[in-house]
Amino acid sequence: MSWISEELRDVDLGDERRNRRLVQIVEDLAAQPNASVPQAMRDAAAVQGVYDFWANRRVQAEEIVAAHARRTVERMSEHVTILAIQDTTELDYSTHRSTVGLGPISNPSSRGLKVHTVLAASAEGVPLGVLHQMVWSRDHVRSPIKRRDIEDKESYRWLERLDITSAIVPSAVRVVTICDREGDIYELFARARSQNSEFLIRAAQNRNTKSDPEIAEVQPLFAAIRQIPVQGAFCLKLQRTPRRAARNATLTVRYTQLWLQPPIDKANLSAIAVSVILAEEESPPAGESPVSWLLVTTLPIPNFAAARQSLVWYASRWLIERFHYTLKSGCRLESLQLQRSDRLHRALATYVIVAWRLLWLTYEARSHPDQSVAGILSEAEWRSLYCTVHQTNTPPVQPPSLAECIEWIAQLGGYVEGGEDRDPGVKVLWRGLQRLHDIASTWQLLHPK
Repeated sequence: MSWISEELRDVDLGDERRNRRLVQIVEDLAAQPNASVPQAMRDAAAVQGVYDFWANRRVQAEEIVAAHARRTVERMSEHVTILAIQDTTELDYSTHRSTVGLGPISNPSSRGLKVHTVLAASAEGVPLGVLHQMVWSRDHVRSPIKRRDIEDKESYRWLERLDITSAIVPSAVRVVTICDREGDIYELFARARSQNSEFLIRAAQNRNTKSDPEIAEVQPLFAAIRQIPVQGAFCLKLQRTPRRAARNATLTVRYTQLWLQPPIDKANLSAIAVSVILAEEESPPAGESPVSWLLVTTLPIPNFAAARQSLVWYASRWLIERFHYTLKSGCRLESLQLQRSDRLHRALATYVIVAWRLLWLTYEARSHPDQSVAGILSEAEWRSLYCTVHQTNTPPVQPPSLAECIEWIAQLGGYVEGGEDRDPGVKVLWRGLQRLHDIASTWQLLHPK
């Protein structure tokens, strides 16, 4: 059984033929994630089949993601703590003028879809899968009025995703919900949550705080944390982003406990006890903006080690940006011309599994480099990969390690050892997988047994 058959073993699209078709589509797309749909499909019938599948109104995109989410929960159950990373992105289809069902996005002159994802990751930073995904199109550009009830705002999605996460995560697993500054919503902190649920959110609002709930004195959050002396420093590895190169940053750390005071227009809500962490880079490299993270968390921070752990976990928020990048650039989701937004939604749900697997391979190889590649790549894949890279026609008897195979695939995609990136990234991996597909197909023809 392929990993895709296992991942989708209990998907229910209302017809067994549709279930089988989905497995075949994901197999073809996963083998060549960066190829166009006609290039990735195994034959002409499969090309027509995938477009018919995405056009089929009986196919529920939510069920595709839900089947994957059930496997994600199974993977989560093997961990004591997992990270539930929330973020929103946009799919821009402005050039696809004939597509119906789109709406304005951040740029009012552009049209597309909004996508909010909850990505589960291990405490070590290995993506375990998508727990939930919300897709919608705006009817109009929303006004900046802030007096609406939270349920009437787009920001309510952060609270809804929290409820969904709490409902499906096993009670024995501690889940830390991580959000960037867009998730700094008082109602989110005030939301009822299960005992195994915690928050780790980057502050955007300079909220009023108290150092003790019984005192009258109120201080703004940003000023209150700066009154705390530096309690330690450590070196954190920062991933490369479009705005900065990968580097090690030395961060000074302050932490304390404060009581967040409800906003004036939400006086019916109670004050909330939180831990606050401020991490700052005092001496960034020339030309680089210094790192400055002010985190608000429900996690207890009794000492420097706990503060450092929270900062390492927050650094894993980068995974969801890589996930969305993989969907858009690796899987070329914004290039699809499917005429209707509901078809794009089904295509997105299909590619979610492909993008997660790419990201999992990248980070699993870094976290557990010595594990065997058996069961992760097929025999034809790892045998043909070994022989191609080593210029031999005799593969090893025992499967090589996952890290070795990921580096070899990356080499097929243009990775140069010792270059700017120490570890192969997802971009060279999706390029290499496309070449490996052709190599393994030829290998199977030459070695039918």
